[in-house]
Amino acid sequence: MTAALLDTFGRAATDLRVSLTDKCNLRCTYCMPAEGLPWLPSDELLSDDELVRLVSVAASLGVRTVRLTGGEPLIRPGLPGLVARLAELVDLSLTTNGLGLTRLAQPLRDAGLRRVNVSLDTLRPDRFLALTRRDRLADVLAGLAAAKAAGLEPVKVNTVLMRDVNDDEAGELLDWSLAHGYELRFIEQMPLDPQHSWDRGQMVTAEEVLERLSARHTLTVDPSRGSAPAEVWLVDGGPARVGVVGSVTRPFCGTCDRIRLTADGQLRTCLFARDEFDLRTALRAGETDEELAARMSSAVLGKKAGHGIDDPSFLQPDRPMSAIGG
Repeated sequence: MTAALLDTFGRAATDLRVSLTDKCNLRCTYCMPAEGLPWLPSDELLSDDELVRLVSVAASLGVRTVRLTGGEPLIRPGLPGLVARLAELVDLSLTTNGLGLTRLAQPLRDAGLRRVNVSLDTLRPDRFLALTRRDRLADVLAGLAAAKAAGLEPVKVNTVLMRDVNDDEAGELLDWSLAHGYELRFIEQMPLDPQHSWDRGQMVTAEEVLERLSARHTLTVDPSRGSAPAEVWLVDGGPARVGVVGSVTRPFCGTCDRIRLTADGQLRTCLFARDEFDLRTALRAGETDEELAARMSSAVLGKKAGHGIDDPSFLQPDRPMSAIGG
């Protein structure tokens, strides 16, 4: 097998995002409608054995880190067992809405999970209900505490600010994260909603986030970013840090080392890609690891230079974020 998943721009894919399901137990307004979405049939989802095999092939090609995503990955049955198998192959982390962490944080840590990112856009119960259509803020906060107690650190909190919705909470969220020992990440809202109603004017930009945080704290750039999606700042001299993922206004495509595997076995070279490469059919047809590796390598070789959101010809992916994997 080849030693690395290289594209024509010299980037090596070493970070794989693996979606475990397209289903979720919240209904965030910017992610899916109140009634949910047409879910993938169960026979189209990759089994645990299939997931482990594809991750093993990816690891043989240089993938070192895997982040489990969804939908909501904690609702996948038998998750600790799957985590234990994957943790033998790669450094493993997970992004979640946090609802299942009070039950699963310690079992997942014991199985080999290293870190978690928990999505949380507000600290106000009424606003959480309006944003997620579920009255579960207390459960998310308890899940965050459980993750910290289990040693899944640094516990990171992912926040999307939306204009005139929750953008007045930037400073409050940072102060709360600092007080609890969590590492906050603000993420620009991206054009990945199923309604295709994303409006750049409603997006709170990275620059705006930094202006609001700087009104309360002194921020100093942390130069150790590497290929990470978040620009990171030391807060009041450190060691506490805050990150901003400016996917739209401050893209990091030139150093991107990520590829994605959807819950139904499609390889994507970019979150915003409109092309997918079917690994599930090849896997179930009996292809060897070498043949699957060749498919992965060929897909990554064609990775585009950037996501192209600012290009007039940009078209939003057909799949929403919940189906791609966050």
